Amino acid sequence: MRQSAQGSARTGIPQAGTDVPRVPPQPAAADVDRERGLAAGGGTRGEHTHSEQPLTAPRPVQRASVRGQILTALRTALVTGELRPGEVYSAPALGERFGVSATPVREAMQQLALEGAVEVVPNRGFRVVERGTRELAELAEVRALIEVPVMLRLARTVPVERWAELRPLAEATVRAASSGCRATYGESDRTFHRAMLALSGNEQLVRISDDLHRRAQWPLVGAPATRGRADLVADAAEHTALLDALIARDLDVVRGLVGEHFAGAARPH
Repeated sequence: MRQSAQGSARTGIPQAGTDVPRVPPQPAAADVDRERGLAAGGGTRGEHTHSEQPLTAPRPVQRASVRGQILTALRTALVTGELRPGEVYSAPALGERFGVSATPVREAMQQLALEGAVEVVPNRGFRVVERGTRELAELAEVRALIEVPVMLRLARTVPVERWAELRPLAEATVRAASSGCRATYGESDRTFHRAMLALSGNEQLVRISDDLHRRAQWPLVGAPATRGRADLVADAAEHTALLDALIARDLDVVRGLVGEHFAGAARPH
């Protein structure tokens, strides 16, 4: 469960594992100017727009889905470290780079604030939360307290054929790890875990565990923006080994693999 925001030439929203050259900040749309209330040489509703590192900028997107696509792009930028811990980013400036108004960016950032990824800085924008190894260890501990007992119960009760149905998802994590893209692996990793926990029939459990898992993928202060491919491949290999043990109903191996998996999740990325 360990994890560059790349861009899609077709949609413009960063999609993991697809290369696209970076582009300069895009001109703000007319509605951006109205919202920002630009005066001659003036600022933007008190929010800084200077000294921010450019993100991979998507082309304009459909209005109906712009907020969700921007949220996905920002989540990818968080996982890859493109949005750096401790840095403050303003919605108007990010909107310019995404080619949209500040409103959907601000809404997406507010959602990330609710998730604990960023915090609001009055009159400036949003600061990416700085996280240390202690928080990562705490997240891994909470996940283990929730998921390990459930997994051991499911290992005894779920029919073998249901575990076999998850084989494509486990293999997908291996392919994602081989790409070396942290964002691609992170999404595949969470998809596999959600599918396993969904066999419990407890939607609240799945939702809470997925939120904890997502937070555990955010980079730490001072940590490299990306992990080595070998680390990702080793992590993904634990998925296939766990699935093999579940299909074989080898509970001792299942218990050991689940424990090791969460012990690894507690180590710095």
